[in-house]
Parts: sequence; C-alpha cells; structure tokens
Amino acid sequence: MLLGISFGITAQTGKVKKADKSYEMYSYKKSLEKFSEITDKTPEMYRKMAEAAFNIGDYDSAEEFYAELVATSEKKPADVLKYAEVLQINKKYDLANKKIEEYYAMKSDDSRAKEYVSNKDYYKKLSKDVGRFKIDTLSINSQQEDFGPAFYTDSQVVFASSREGVTPIRRKWNWNGLPFLNLYVANKGEDLQLSNPRQFKKKFNKKYHEGPATFNEAGDFMVFTRNNYDGKSQDGVVKLQLFTSKLEDEKWTKPVGVPFNSNDYSVGHASLTPDGKKMYFAGDMEGGKGGVDIYVVDIKEDGTFGTPVNLGTKINTEGNEMFPFIHPNGILFFASNGHVGLGGLDVFVAQIKEDGTIGKVLNVGAPLNTNKDDFALILDKEMKKGYFSSNRDGGKGDDDIYAFELLKPFTFGKTIKGVAKSKKGEILANTSVTLYDEQGNVVDTVTTGEDGAYSFNVDADKKFKLKGTKDKYFDGSNKADTHTDEEVVYADVILEKDPRLSLYCLVTDKETKEPLEGVKITLVNNLTGEKEEITTPATGDFMRPLPNNKLNDRISYNLTLEKDGYIAKTVTYNKLLDREGQYKIHEELDLGLDKMDVGMDLSKFIEINPIYFDLNKAKIRPDAAKELDKIVKVMNENPGMYVELGSHTDCRASKRYNMALSDRRAKASAEYIKKRITNPERITGKGYGESRLINHCECEGKKVVPCTEEEHQANRRTEFRIVKIDPSIKIKNNSPQSFDRASEK
Repeated sequence: MLLGISFGITAQTGKVKKADKSYEMYSYKKSLEKFSEITDKTPEMYRKMAEAAFNIGDYDSAEEFYAELVATSEKKPADVLKYAEVLQINKKYDLANKKIEEYYAMKSDDSRAKEYVSNKDYYKKLSKDVGRFKIDTLSINSQQEDFGPAFYTDSQVVFASSREGVTPIRRKWNWNGLPFLNLYVANKGEDLQLSNPRQFKKKFNKKYHEGPATFNEAGDFMVFTRNNYDGKSQDGVVKLQLFTSKLEDEKWTKPVGVPFNSNDYSVGHASLTPDGKKMYFAGDMEGGKGGVDIYVVDIKEDGTFGTPVNLGTKINTEGNEMFPFIHPNGILFFASNGHVGLGGLDVFVAQIKEDGTIGKVLNVGAPLNTNKDDFALILDKEMKKGYFSSNRDGGKGDDDIYAFELLKPFTFGKTIKGVAKSKKGEILANTSVTLYDEQGNVVDTVTTGEDGAYSFNVDADKKFKLKGTKDKYFDGSNKADTHTDEEVVYADVILEKDPRLSLYCLVTDKETKEPLEGVKITLVNNLTGEKEEITTPATGDFMRPLPNNKLNDRISYNLTLEKDGYIAKTVTYNKLLDREGQYKIHEELDLGLDKMDVGMDLSKFIEINPIYFDLNKAKIRPDAAKELDKIVKVMNENPGMYVELGSHTDCRASKRYNMALSDRRAKASAEYIKKRITNPERITGKGYGESRLINHCECEGKKVVPCTEEEHQANRRTEFRIVKIDPSIKIKNNSPQSFDRASEK
C-alpha cells in the first residue's frame, strides 16, 4: 500500500515537471494537456493553466481556471485583475466590475482600477454604435495571423503574416503552433480590398518573427520589428528589436538595429512621422509605467537617434499600450488593455498638441472595438479610410486585417451651437453672441445671420456662459457644459424685447455672490393687488416689462424670495419712473439670500437693535416689540425654522438674580413671538444670565474686572439661534405663470 502511494506521488511529480517544461518553452497547448492530467492541482498550476489558455485564445477555459485560482487563499491581486479581463472578453461585464472592485480594494493606487471603478457603465457607452465606422472584411486574410498593416505606397500595404510560405522548411512557434511572422506586401484597390499578397523582401524575412513595419511618406526609409537573433535575456527569452533600412538605388540596405535595442527588454511596433524625423514605438524597457509603454524618439538629420521619451501617464498605464500610429495631422492611435475598454486590446486616439503635450484620450468605440483584441489601426491622410487588426469572432484566422471608412471625424473638443431667439420664438439676426469661460474671460464673439444661428468650437470638460446682445432687446444669457459624451452641446439665447420700461432683478447667494437658481419670487403690485410668482432660472434673474406704466408713474412692489436651504425674505420696492429703460431692483435693495444653517444667529443677518426692558422688569416695551416683530416676520416667511431666543445679562448683580431675570425676559419675548407666528412651538425662550459673557468683564466674588459701560452693554444681548430646520416644509411653486427661460429653449 505504501509502495502504491509512493509510486503515485512520483508519477504525479513527473507530470508536473513535464507540464512546467512545456509552459516554460511557451508550448501552451501542450502544457494545458499535461496539466489537465494532474489530479491534485495547486493554485500555481491553475495560474499557469489560466495564463496558457489565455495566450492561445481559449478564453472559456481561462475563465474557468482563473475562477478556481481566485477562490483560493493564495490568489494575488494580479490574478483577480486578469480574471476580470477574461470576464470582459467573455462579455460578462457585471461580474468583471465586481472583480475590478475587488482588485481596487487590494491595489487602490492602480490607475486602471480607478478608471473602471469611476466608469462602471463604460461597456454600455462603448458598445453603442454612433455611426462613426463602416467596416469591411478582406478576402486577403489567411487562416493564420494577418495584422499590423502599414501604408507603403499610394497603392500598396505592407503587413505581418504567419501564412504558410513556399519555403521547404516550415518553422512553427511554440506559443500558438503557427509559423513565424514574415513581412508581406499587397496591392490596395479603390474599395480598400487588398490583393496579390507576396513576401515583401526576402532579405527581411528570416527564420523567426519579422513585422510589423512602418515607412516614411517618401517610401525610402523603413523601420520594422524583428526577433533578436544575437542573444537572449537573462531569463532566456528572445526579445523584440527594431531595425532600420533605406532604399538606395532601388534596393533596400542591410537592416541596422536601433541604438536602444537590448537583450533585456523588447521594443517594436514602430510608427514614423511622414517626414521620418520622429518615431513612436512600444517597449517594456525599465522605468516605464508598467507592462508595455509607448515612447517617442527623435531621428536626427544624420540618421542617428535621440533618447527615447516615455509618453507619460495620459497614454501609458500599468497595463499594455502598443501598436502606435502617428497620423500626419498629429493625432496618435494606439492599442491598450489598461484604459477603460470593452475587453482585450481596444483602439484609442489621443490628441498631441503643438507643444508636444497629450490632450484628451478617447476610446474609438464600437463597432471597431469589440470584446476581443482590436489593434494596429492606420488611417489615410484624408482621414477617410484605413485598416486595423482584430481577432474578433467571425474572422478567418487567428488575427485578421479589416478595412474601414471613417464616417464621422474624431473631435477632441466640443461644439456649442444655438440660435438667438426672441421670447416669442422669433429668429433674431444681427445678434452679437459672446462666449465666456468660467472665469468670465471672453472666448469668442460672433454675430448671427438671417438664421440666427451661432457656433463655437471649445475644449471638452469645461463650463461656459453665453450672452446675446441686440439693439432694442434686453440681453439674453445661457450656460453650456461640455462635460458630456455628446460632441455638440446646444444652448440657445433668448432675448426679451425692450418695452421701454421694465423691472430687472438678480438674486444671489449672499456669501458667494453666485446667481441662485430655483428661487421662488412672489411679486405683489401694492397699487393694484396683482400677484405673480416667478422661479429664477440658472442665471438667477428675471425681467418684467411694465406695459401699463408711463413716465413719472410711481410703482410699489413687494418681493418675497424663497428657496430651500435659505432664509426667505420680503422687500419692498418703491420707485418713481423718471426715465425710460430698465430698473434694476437688486442695485437698490439687498436681494442676497443667506443660507439657513442650524446654530446661526438671526441677529447677525437681520438688523435688530438691542432689546431693552425696564429695570428689574420683563414686560415687552413698544420699542422692544418693534424689534421682535422683525423676528416674527422672518419666522412667518420661513415656516420650517425653529428658533431659541436666548437672553443674556452682564455680570453685575448676582449670578442667581441674573439667571432668573434673563429667563423671565427670554420667556416673555418668546411668548410675544408665539402669539404672532404659525406653529407657536417653533420658538422657545431661555435665559443664560451671565454664564456666556463674550468678553472679559467678570465681576463675581473677588474677581472683578473693571469695564466700561459699553463693554458691559456688549454682554447684555438677545440672540435668536436656529435650532432646527424642518425638512418636511418645502417651498413649492405651482404657478403656471412661472418664468423659467430654460424651459422655453
């Protein structure tokens, strides 16, 4: 029996060694077969099986093995993230999100996790076809790998392929069992179809991998990717390197390696600018963000190279960024599995500004991007047609090349469009429309034509203000916010015709001075009794014509201002109309609203004079009643406000006497208010005597601080502190006459 156990362990150990050896030799299919024969699998075996299945494109098996792995106590953060990646490829986005959240809990500093956690509905947006691409399959694709197209001449495309050649020796790569890559060239038709594929140049196609390639616009300088034939890294891996060649006397020169090739890291996937003075490429050299990063390097007049520069964290993540393509107009396409995408590699486009800085990075979206690997996009000079590579479902081989037409251009900024109109909807020509940034600086000004339309090209993720001006009209305004996925933001400006006489009012937050939206204004004409309710738009203002008034008339209006979270107020506006034009109420009356906060003292915001009582008395005098009536008014205007009336004395007389006297006066004052407000329980009175002096004037026992009468007077005060705000009391505006410009657009 013991012999049987020992024999079983020995056999099991032998199988593990064979499986590990196949895995280390990149023979992933064979390693999976050998690992599957092992009965008692360790977490490390599941990790290798998952990685092997992933590398040969068996994503269902990879998902199964990663699920087993992450269920163990030996899981690593990278295992959880890789499991999430496989789930995305298998379109199980909700479960993938949960695993990304789990990874984020382990590695909260990972930029990939941060992006995904803050964009949980990413797959819904990215899966939406917005009509940007028309995609066609190509008959040129083989049953092996075809990818990495590059424009060579106006009528030719060079690409990498592992299709079977005509050589007598057919070497195959352990990783996927396919032949090694070679460079091929094909003819490009008007319909983007490729034909007559043949080896590009035999001198470039050796026994291991060659491709993809890139060319300058003149077609006499190329850079291509090739396996390092001369050495291996310390871990025994043959890395990728970049080689250059020039076309001289109609012949390509012997390939020369770039100076930053190395045995210890890979560089490849180059893309030359049209003039051949810069080269973008991918590499996993030391000092990068993580995985494979994209770099740029200058190529000098004498053909030598400068020092490669990492494109930084706007492009590069802890994942892999590769297959860059720099377009003649300065935008950069690249593939990434680190930025938010649909699964595998997605194609992204980035704006490279004139100063070399990186602007916005955009996922190009469906249908070009799928849940599988989509990469190596190239686009013609006219930005109309191009090619890309993908291993998406329905393809002919392992990787295929697809053609596409770009039906909508890529826009890194946004467009603000609108129409200048009158309040009645009439189109207003010859209207000056000015665009302001958040700081109030003028961005641009245009004058509308007969169609009243205007348009501004602006940066994304910013806020703007618009102002329309026209003779015999009051200025119109609106806001535009480009924090949106939409490429066009619509914002009309509505102008009110000048009736010669009008009222204008601007309501603001008293502290910030910012306009307040949603303030209910009850406007009462004191001379006619007419009542109107208005709700302020985002601009915090309203305008009312005075068609029934003429010069030298007197007007009188009460304005009650109410907004949740703010102290309501009522003001009276009396005016002699002694000129034509607009009368701005807020320039003559304080229409700033104070935020209503628990603990605030109303006497700090309302002009209340000291409340006096006769000596040793608590009876409310007429002059005190006048001040208390101000509190009555505020509390009736704010039915959800609960107030404690606190009465304080100075230190003279005994503590006991001061406490009793202040309490009687506080309760008497509160009783006065109770009789005059709705829900009398909203006011309470309490005396504090000399217990809360606001200065140094103490005079109890032996500690007597000499103070002036003014200093003692400061301690004799009445405070009205908000102790509660009833959230169930809401100010509602059901008036059909509410003026909201936003609703009229």
